[in-house]
Amino acid sequence: MKDLKKRFLENGVRYIAVEGNIGAGKTTLARLIAGETGASLFEEQVDDNPFLSKFYQDRHGYAFQAQIFFLLNRYRQQLEIAQRDLFSDLAVADYLFEKDSIFAHVVLGDDELVLYNRLLEQLRGRIVNPDLVIYLQASPPVLVDRIRRRGRSFEKGLGEDYLSTLNEAFNHFFFHYESSPLLVVNTDRLDFAASREHLEDLFSRVTERFTGTRFYVPSWEPGLS
Repeated sequence: MKDLKKRFLENGVRYIAVEGNIGAGKTTLARLIAGETGASLFEEQVDDNPFLSKFYQDRHGYAFQAQIFFLLNRYRQQLEIAQRDLFSDLAVADYLFEKDSIFAHVVLGDDELVLYNRLLEQLRGRIVNPDLVIYLQASPPVLVDRIRRRGRSFEKGLGEDYLSTLNEAFNHFFFHYESSPLLVVNTDRLDFAASREHLEDLFSRVTERFTGTRFYVPSWEPGLS
């Protein structure tokens, strides 16, 4: 395969955002892309959020604090992305800035959502749109299994009902998303970390120049590479 970074840059792709539900594989794929290309990697600071474990124990009581912490952390990283060398640097993030509103609409109360949206509008003006968004889809049973295997203690209570609600919110958001080229990838039968074949096939898709939305549904059987 031709040098991956060169292919991205030739297509005008200098900022990639990987998005998806909890357990979809966002961070894994973002790290793999960064490792292959030498791109600057921007990861969501999940473990640094002091309200997240409390949120999973009491979603109503700590949803607003957890969302505001994530929003401000993402905003700080977005400023770093906007200030990099646009002509030679490649950046990859394991989140899309706008995704924060997906969770906010699911977990916040009406009054909290009004305040959250006011803050979001104040921040949005300095945000740079990605040149490519990769949306990783996965079914709730697959998400639950991946969450269980990665072993974060505060995620133990996540069940299929909550993940299904989030899946619906993500799908609704990306159905209307038009800000960047979007590749939608069904990951139920993919393991990018374990299968080089899966990873290289995805790379061949994401380095094709396109506009609008494309869908990639792989044909591999589970567990096969």
